Amino acid sequence: MDIAQSLDALDRAAGNLLDGNLTPLTDHEVVDTIRRLEEALRRLDAVSDRLVVETVERSIPARLGYNSPNKLLVDVIRVSASDASARVSRARDVGTWHATDGEPRPAALPETAAARVDGAIGNDHLRAVSRTLRKVPRNISRPELATAEKILAECARNSTPEDVERAGHTLLAYLNPDGSLTDDHDRARRRSLHVSKQDSELMSKIAGELDPTTRALLDPVLEKWARPGMNNPSDPDSPAGDAEQTGIDREQLAAAAARDTRTAGQRNHDALTAMLRSVLSSGALGAHRGLPATTIITMTLNQLEKAAGGVATTATGGLLPIADALKLAEQSHPVLALFDHRGRPLHLGRKSRLASANQRLALIAADAGCTRPGCAAPPTRCAVHHVRDWQHGGVTDIENLTLACDACHALVNDSENGWATHPSRGRTTWAPPRHIDPARRPRVNHRHHPRELIAEASADGDVP
Repeated sequence: MDIAQSLDALDRAAGNLLDGNLTPLTDHEVVDTIRRLEEALRRLDAVSDRLVVETVERSIPARLGYNSPNKLLVDVIRVSASDASARVSRARDVGTWHATDGEPRPAALPETAAARVDGAIGNDHLRAVSRTLRKVPRNISRPELATAEKILAECARNSTPEDVERAGHTLLAYLNPDGSLTDDHDRARRRSLHVSKQDSELMSKIAGELDPTTRALLDPVLEKWARPGMNNPSDPDSPAGDAEQTGIDREQLAAAAARDTRTAGQRNHDALTAMLRSVLSSGALGAHRGLPATTIITMTLNQLEKAAGGVATTATGGLLPIADALKLAEQSHPVLALFDHRGRPLHLGRKSRLASANQRLALIAADAGCTRPGCAAPPTRCAVHHVRDWQHGGVTDIENLTLACDACHALVNDSENGWATHPSRGRTTWAPPRHIDPARRPRVNHRHHPRELIAEASADGDVP
């Protein structure tokens, strides 16, 4: 079948899909159709890459009066200038170009290109891979660069673009330990906070950039004070202070949150006002989910011993350079969490249903966030979940506990659409409902553990 016949067949298939009746499909068939259609669209994007290459190599834009292929695409298919530029950039990364004698040259990102032809990755995956590799230092050897691209492409085949971004951060910290991720001088130079003069309406603009330490200190405070319903100056019944303090009426807070129409920026502003008042009067910040409102930092023993090695993580999902984390720890109260060789905390048992503060601290260090696959919620937005339900005999021992954000926690139930959690020798596994995976194969969330994702994607299983 030639190209014209294939396009005719594609037009007929698109027409059939548009005219097709979706109502008789079962829920599983609808989800499966979404999956298959996405794979087909991704493969068609690979065809688009080939057409861009053909257009450029034949000098078609110049023959038609254009000084770039981008402008040709804007006119021919009516896309935006940014979209046209992105299409050409993608073709340069994963397209098969040819030498002057017609011999094909390997794609700039060969493993990523193969995944694209297979329909396994989309444009956002490709963007995450190429963005990471553009930041790799020039002095990195070609074999190291090829290995990094292979690892990221494998990550993209099995994960979301956001997961690839996180894995990319880890790879960059390994390949470029003295580069942009850990450059103290650059961060010190860029830090700023500007408060403008009051305007005619007595408002002041704030602008600036926070260094990693300041951001790590700010995140846990805003989690409490900028919660919907709290510190709303336009609502006289809005609770004041922090959302976890003693005496807060939960029903009153829920009602205030339902009435709260402020934007996130407005809530942050109102929280800052309330915090300044509290600091000036008492300086007390209270507790959050049973733990002090403080910055909780997780790092490996190797990072601690060497005072180097990329970045540490905070309980809010932030990244903090090791050197900055150690400086911050000098003025804090350290908590030591010990883990087995599988990365799970050693036994911490409890007879009551609620987890203890020490158990929560251990889970923050071990899980680093919600454990449902694909969820990016940090520990500050998570509850402690019994892997085997308490009402079904599950005990409040650390081996049976994991972190789950409120939204994901609600997905765990015994219905046909519910998720199920299972204990594991490593990370807690989640079995999806049948409309996502008919076989209900257990999955692990690597969002907060990019090193594990890289180890699985790497041929030798070695973690940088």
